Amino acid sequence: MTPARVFASLFLLLALYCGIDPFNHSPIADSPDFEAHLVEMPPWSEVPAAIDEQNLLQRSEIMFLNQVQGPESVAFDPLGRGPYTGVADGRIRFWNGGTWSDFAYTSPNRSEICDPKPSPLSYLKNEHICGRPLGLRFHKKTGDLYIADAYLGLMKVGPEGGLATSLVTEAEGVPLKFTNDLDIDDDGNIYFTDSSSKYQRRNFMQLVFSSEDSGRLLKYDPLTKETTVLLKGLQFPNGVSLSKDGSFLVLCEGSPGRLVKYWLKGNKAGTSEVFAILPGYPDNVRTNENGEFWVAVHCRRSLYSYLCGLYPKIRMFLLKLPIPTKYQYLFHIGGRLHAVVVKYSSEGKLLKILEDREGKVVRAVSEVEERDGKLWMGSVLMNFVAVYQLE
Repeated sequence: MTPARVFASLFLLLALYCGIDPFNHSPIADSPDFEAHLVEMPPWSEVPAAIDEQNLLQRSEIMFLNQVQGPESVAFDPLGRGPYTGVADGRIRFWNGGTWSDFAYTSPNRSEICDPKPSPLSYLKNEHICGRPLGLRFHKKTGDLYIADAYLGLMKVGPEGGLATSLVTEAEGVPLKFTNDLDIDDDGNIYFTDSSSKYQRRNFMQLVFSSEDSGRLLKYDPLTKETTVLLKGLQFPNGVSLSKDGSFLVLCEGSPGRLVKYWLKGNKAGTSEVFAILPGYPDNVRTNENGEFWVAVHCRRSLYSYLCGLYPKIRMFLLKLPIPTKYQYLFHIGGRLHAVVVKYSSEGKLLKILEDREGKVVRAVSEVEERDGKLWMGSVLMNFVAVYQLE
């Protein structure tokens, strides 16, 4: 047999193996209805290339090591106390300056299956039972804490804590599958995201790989108790934060790696536009006292993930290969976890990049909260809170 025929035979066998996947090694083997969607990527030349040559995030202080698992969001109450953070076992915990205590929880069905485990990912199997608080925001006037629970929807708990009350579990007849983040305007209206109408958080890798577009931006009016869908067709919408003057909000859209501006007031009210192209794929966004936006970037945009976004058929083929999810994910993020934090002006201009490109100290960041000259950084994947002193 000639070398050409040998190669052709091997290729056909590989194609057959990928199509059948007899040992279910593929990340999508258990998802027969999985589809890879086209991602509206910006021209590569528009992706910010600036880097933090000093790896400044390596100067961060690691706090509360092994005391918190997966602290996605970091919040301080109207009296300045905290931080408060939601952890992987479904609790919201409060730091009183000396010790951690339980402040609130979102699920009434807690049991021993929610007990502490070795790592944040250890909880995935039971998150839908124990609850998984993600975005946290305090109402500045009432002191109520509003919670985006990935499985249980939009919730609220009073200043004394305890079991949170459910506010929203569906919109327009479509259940909230992956409630992610929120913000509150001066009138008490809640703006929040539902990352997917198809995948729950425990299946977040399928959402990352598919880039499906059922995500939504929503508004909850506490007076009428009505929920309105403001934007549909979003690809992994995540963090949301109001501008300082309340005229617009900024939304993180994960799959395209961009910030979207949604106008709330003025002639453009009800319309949206691209606010900024990010160097990578965002998680949460928070507004500081100057009206600037801090964005936690999960990872930089690699050429591999960029091309996979543009060519979903190629992505589908690669995902059918007998390569475990862990390694497919590492391909997607460029080989290793590496924290990136970026700051944008209220006009969408890139002002600062802070990184730990080597992943030595701060390997991942989900949210950045600026407070008293420091950046408080939580991560859904880590077992600590990182604090960076601004210069």
